[in-house]
Amino acid sequence: MRREIIEPFRIKSVERLRFTTEAERREILRQAKYNPFLIDAEDVLIDLLTDSGTSAMSAEQWGGIMVGDESYAGSRSFRRFEKTVRQIFGFRHVIPTHQGRAAEKILCGLLGGPGKVIPNNSHFDTTRANVEFTGAQAVDLLPDEARDPARELPFKGDLDIAKLEKLIRDVGPSNVPFGMVTVTNNAGGGQPVSMANIRAISETLRAHGIPFIVDACRFAENAWFIKTREPGYADKTPAEIANEMFSYADGATMSLKKDGFGNIGGFLALNDDVLAERARAVLILTEGFPTYGGMAGRDMEALAIGLWEALDERYLSYRIATVRYLADRLIERGIAIVRPPGGHAVYLDAKDFYPHIPPLEYPAQVLVNELYVAGGVRGVEIGSVMFGRCVDGVEQPAHQELVRLALPRRVYTQAHVIYVAQVLEELHDNRGSARGLRIVKQPPYLRHFTAELEPLD
Repeated sequence: MRREIIEPFRIKSVERLRFTTEAERREILRQAKYNPFLIDAEDVLIDLLTDSGTSAMSAEQWGGIMVGDESYAGSRSFRRFEKTVRQIFGFRHVIPTHQGRAAEKILCGLLGGPGKVIPNNSHFDTTRANVEFTGAQAVDLLPDEARDPARELPFKGDLDIAKLEKLIRDVGPSNVPFGMVTVTNNAGGGQPVSMANIRAISETLRAHGIPFIVDACRFAENAWFIKTREPGYADKTPAEIANEMFSYADGATMSLKKDGFGNIGGFLALNDDVLAERARAVLILTEGFPTYGGMAGRDMEALAIGLWEALDERYLSYRIATVRYLADRLIERGIAIVRPPGGHAVYLDAKDFYPHIPPLEYPAQVLVNELYVAGGVRGVEIGSVMFGRCVDGVEQPAHQELVRLALPRRVYTQAHVIYVAQVLEELHDNRGSARGLRIVKQPPYLRHFTAELEPLD
């Protein structure tokens, strides 16, 4: 008999949830200009906006916070943090930042610029913005078959090597300052990247003298998928798999707000001595001294513990199974999602959910709004609000219209997951009444964070 999923932890502290009525939520959403990013967290019942910085820390991490060394220079907490990052990731230089986008900004500021092209399997929002802010071009190189939400592939996050080789030939190696791969591929549905693909990317880039950087936000989840799906890795630990993954790279950026179990923190890790020296010079200008770099000592203590906890096999098995449970239940009810489900989130296919709403009326944004009104659940749009473009006053839609339901680590129980499924099932049964939206105000970068919208008549 198959046993129920259980959380591999006990709960020692709880936070009260505020329940609102549907009428209250309609007014809250109206005042937030139909953008759930602008809703106060206390007005959200179950918050699946992001898994970034929203994890619950362990008793061991809270204990580590109490012994943080807050020395400005030479902190022992940094040395512990540095040792952990080196043990797991293997890079010589560990440059702490307050979060992942700060590491991206330093790297792109040093190596980007007009005329430069930076390939990736899929750039997520802040990575793309930091690339493009320098004048460089961010290029996504997923295989064509990976763009089909319903297509079942074990490593749907793989980068297309043929496309990478063509890009390098077309623009010239000197115009590709570095290549990237994001593990797991957040913009593409939280899909994993195989070890074989990581190795092939490395070989391709190194053949042209191009540095290889891994966006490592969800490296532990990616390692688990390699262990469970790729031949030859079943008997290896997630830590051993992570060691191999990063052995093929020249550096990494990471938001430790994901697979670091941190509420804040990140790093840029490099092997290149000269580039690392330049990065530290920028770090001092923008983040802080190289032995704290925008983090408190207590944060670094907690992260040094959290990185190892993220590699625990019992935790990873539970984490992936919880996402799979939600995905399977939705599939059974005929709700289209990106398949197979990834490691940190379920991605709803809003084009299928609302076939009567065209992309430029933002069906994915409609779905996150309806989800909040119906059940107080907050998700995030990954569609034409986030990745669409306004060129010379003309809107261009994104390729996909997705809604991500990202599960914070060690925060919600199985009952919360069942509730989310029930709300979506009710919405799906009454989906024909939903109507589109239009954008009435937007910033030039990362518009989805602060854009204001209104319903169409």
